[in-house]
Formats: sequence, structure tokens, C-alpha cells
Amino acid sequence: MSARTARLLLALGAFVAGLTLFSAIVFIVNGRSPSPITMSSAIGGPFRLVDQNSKPITEQDLKGHPFLVFFGFTHCPDVCPTTLFEVSEILGKLGPDAKNIRALFITVDPERDTPAVLNVYLSSFDPRVIGVTGDSAAIASVEKAYRVYAKKVPLDGGGYTMDHTAIVYLMDKDGRFVAPFNMKRRPEEAAADLKRYL
Repeated sequence: MSARTARLLLALGAFVAGLTLFSAIVFIVNGRSPSPITMSSAIGGPFRLVDQNSKPITEQDLKGHPFLVFFGFTHCPDVCPTTLFEVSEILGKLGPDAKNIRALFITVDPERDTPAVLNVYLSSFDPRVIGVTGDSAAIASVEKAYRVYAKKVPLDGGGYTMDHTAIVYLMDKDGRFVAPFNMKRRPEEAAADLKRYL
């Protein structure tokens, strides 16, 4: 290796080391890299469905209000009614602030869950919970937007049930995903948490 090549390699190594040190200093001082990569939430997005009163509903109707979203179905034997009961309790603990929160129950079983069926089913829960359905393509689209898994599971003797994601999503006033909403706490605590997003 010639002396000139050695000097070039040494200079290149010093440059790379200096660049690394500079980036590290910027990160320590600013708490971020010099050219941050911003990513929009990959959960949520536009939808066009109908509510339990057969009225059209889109994500635009929710703008300005934080909202909870839960996917389920009316023939669900346990998880769905339990979750809807918990959401109803939280809405009750919010008092007057409940008018500024939205809660959506989106069916993963549009074949059976018509607006009329949702209307009857939701009469057992807080009247502020909005039941949402649509045709199969529209439901598949919103499931994809929220990264929801849903699959029809045949039952012995005919009929079927639905295997599905059972997460309650918290969305902010702009329809952006905040986090899975923790339902495993006292309704008062959950209500106090929700108020932070008003």
C-alpha cells in the first residue's frame, strides 16, 4: 500500500468517525437524529358505513371528538357484550363530558348484523354507543385500516361464529390512533384518562 493510499484511507476514516461523533452529539443534545423520519399512524383512516339507524357515517362525522373503536359482533357470547358493558360504564362515569366522546362498535359480521339487529342489540348498553355496519367490502376495508383480524369459524351442526381482534382503539380528535385503550381498570380511572384527550 502506497503512502498516498494510506493517507487517503486515514483521512476517510477520520471523516467517518467525525460524522458519527457529530450525529451522536446532535442526538444527545436534541434527543433525536439530525434527520428524523416521521411516520403517520398506520391504524385508522377513512371509512363510509351506516349506523344502527341506517344513517351514513364516515370518519369525518367523528372529527373534533376523541373516540373509542371496538370491533365485534352481536352473536358474540362473551368478549363483545363484556367490552360494551365496560365502555358503557366509562361513559357513565364521564358525566357531562360524555357528550364530547364517541364510541363505535363496528361489526365484523355484516352478513347478520344489519342496522336493525344492531339497534336492538345496543339497546342493552349506553345509548351513546354507535353501532356501525356496511356491506362486506366496506367492512373489510375498515378492518384493514384498523389492522383487525376477523374470520368466520363454522360451528358443529351449522351456523358460525367469528374469531376477531378484541382491542379497544383510542383515537384522538383528528382521528389519529393514540393507543390501545386499557379496559382492565376501574371505570373512574378509564374515564379520567379519556378526559385528557378532550
